[in-house]
Amino acid sequence: MRRLLLLPLLALGLVAAGCGGGSSSSKSGTTTAHKQVRVGLVTDINQLNDRGFNHLAYVGLLRAEKQLGIQGRVFQSNSAQDYIPNLAKFAQEGYDLVVSVGFAQADAVATVAKRFPKTHFAIIDVDAASLAGKPQNVLGLLFREQEVGYLAGYLAGLVEKQKPGPDVIGSVGGMKEPPVDRFIAGYQAGAKKADPGIKLLNGYSHDWVALDRCKEVALGQIGSGSTIEFQVAGGCGLGALDAAKEQHVWGIGVDADQSFLGPHVLTSATKHVDQAVFLTIKDVIAGKFHGGRNAIFGLKDNGVGLGKISPKVPKADVAAVQKIRGEIASGKLSGIPTTVS
Repeated sequence: MRRLLLLPLLALGLVAAGCGGGSSSSKSGTTTAHKQVRVGLVTDINQLNDRGFNHLAYVGLLRAEKQLGIQGRVFQSNSAQDYIPNLAKFAQEGYDLVVSVGFAQADAVATVAKRFPKTHFAIIDVDAASLAGKPQNVLGLLFREQEVGYLAGYLAGLVEKQKPGPDVIGSVGGMKEPPVDRFIAGYQAGAKKADPGIKLLNGYSHDWVALDRCKEVALGQIGSGSTIEFQVAGGCGLGALDAAKEQHVWGIGVDADQSFLGPHVLTSATKHVDQAVFLTIKDVIAGKFHGGRNAIFGLKDNGVGLGKISPKVPKADVAAVQKIRGEIASGKLSGIPTTVS
């Protein structure tokens, strides 16, 4: 199953470098009035070939290179022990912005940001106010995952209640962390709205990388009657989608549009990490970066959204989902749960 992760990252020819294994990508282009802005990106242990979260952050960096003329470099973390050295190396080298991918790097970012108070840091999926010491040079990049989770769940509920037999759907989280649970809480609420009698199964792999762990959780849920599996587990979650494919049930992707994995993908709950990274870099260039706070992205500003919906879904159901999307974006539908019991 590991072969699923061999994504040809836009044919960029990444070369190992730096602390904990890394990648570099730089180009000449327009610069600021004084110097070319340099941005460092530190992945979590899923690295760039996760077909989702880390890859999207990298896409945002590449876009900034192309459109804004910045110089970008990536350090890929082989283990959690690489986080502090990777972050610190960028700070020591005077990078203008260091972007940290993922909740797992929260403690590392808090530690390094304190050591380098003049360096700008941005961390994806972490509330800046929750960081130890509340460093004022760190911007939290947060998403309203519950909004797109609700859409995915609403679609799943509509699809599920049209089939014969009991209505059962499942979800597979990686770690039980706030951004994961926001996805799942929204998914469950949306499914209940569309199909009040639906049974909801949920489990955690406690892993972000090992495909077999997510596959095992998904197979257990499918064995209990689930015919739709939503993965919220990064690279590990590809195992859940593989289980859905093998068992001829629907899978729902996460972060990136994962419909390319096959016709078994009902849709994907996408999170536009690339846009968040790009806009943060743009603020650094313009001198508008302000740490000690969060930038939050939801449906209203296209920070989250559904990926491609399977053509097998009736048009009436697609239209119903779009109607719900409009209600969430306008604020008419609010109060979507963000926690899972």
